[in-house]
Amino acid sequence: MKKKLLAIALSIPFTLSLAAMPPGDRPDDRHASDSFVVGGEEWASQQDFIQAGRRCQTFHPDEETAAALEAEFLHELSIRPHSDFESLFTSPTYVNVYFHVINKGTGISNGDISQTMIDAQMDVLNAAYASTGVRFQLISVDRTTNSTWYTMSPGSTAEAQAKAALRKGTADDLNIYSANPGGGLLGWATFPSSYKSAPSKDGVVLLFSSLPGGSASPYNEGDTGTHEVGHWMGLYHTFQGGCKTGTNGGDYVADTNAERSAAYGCPTGRNTCTGTRYPGNDPIENFMDYTDDYCMTLFTPGQVARMRAQWDAYRAGK
Repeated sequence: MKKKLLAIALSIPFTLSLAAMPPGDRPDDRHASDSFVVGGEEWASQQDFIQAGRRCQTFHPDEETAAALEAEFLHELSIRPHSDFESLFTSPTYVNVYFHVINKGTGISNGDISQTMIDAQMDVLNAAYASTGVRFQLISVDRTTNSTWYTMSPGSTAEAQAKAALRKGTADDLNIYSANPGGGLLGWATFPSSYKSAPSKDGVVLLFSSLPGGSASPYNEGDTGTHEVGHWMGLYHTFQGGCKTGTNGGDYVADTNAERSAAYGCPTGRNTCTGTRYPGNDPIENFMDYTDDYCMTLFTPGQVARMRAQWDAYRAGK
C-alpha cells in the first residue's frame, strides 16, 4: 500500500512520481471516452462520473447559504475562549474514531471489510493530517449486517436509522461508517456546524471498497476517507464557487488557487481560472479536489488554519 506522508513543514508537500506507477494505471493512459467502473457501477467515462458528483455527496451550499454559514462560524469563533486558533493544535489533538462496518453478509464482497483495511485507513488519515497536529486513534470497530443500511444514500431513512443506532461519542469524536451506497458513490460527510442541530447524523460515510486494498480503483488508497474527514473538519471543496478566491467566497481559504470545476485523474498543469486575478494552476494535489487518490498529497496552511478554527468553534469540548 502506498503511504502518502506529508512533511511536517507545511511548505514541503510529499509527491509521488508518475514513473512509479505501472502502465495502464496512470491517468495519462486513460482517455476521456474510456468506460469507467467504480463501486460496481459503470460510467461512460471518468469525467461523467466526476460531473455527476459521485466522488462526494457532502452538502454543497450555494453562495448565499455559504455566506450565511460563514457569518455564523465567525460569530461562534468570536465567543470562544481561544483568541489565537493558530496555537490550538501545537500539541497533538487526539480524535477518537469509532468505525462502523455495515455489510450484507460475511466476506469482502458483501462489505465485511477486514481489520487490516481499517488499520490501513487509519494510517492514511494520520499521514495526511500529520501537518495539522490531529491524531486519529481507533477506539472500537463494530459490525452490523443490514442489507437496507448497507445501501443507504445521503439523507435517506436508512442513513438516519443506521447512525441513530450506531453512533458513539460527542462532537469531537469521529464516527466512520463503511457501506455500499448506490450509483458508485464514494462517500459523504457532515460539517462541524451541523452537529448542534443534528448530532446523531454527524460523521463520515465511505464506500467500503475505497479503503486501502479495496477494489474501487483509482479511489482505493484511502483518500476518500481523507477527503470526507476534511469536510468533517470544516473544509469545502477547492472548486467551491468556481473562480472565487480569498476568504470572502469560494472555499473561504486564501491560499488555495482558484479552480472553476472539479478535476479528475491527475491533470498536471490544469488551469481553469486564467488572468492576472487568478495566478497559479488548479490545486489538483489538494485533498479537497476530486483527483485520483495517488494525486492527492496536501492541505495548504490556510486549510490547516481553517480546520483549527472550525474545531475550536464547533467541536472542541462540545
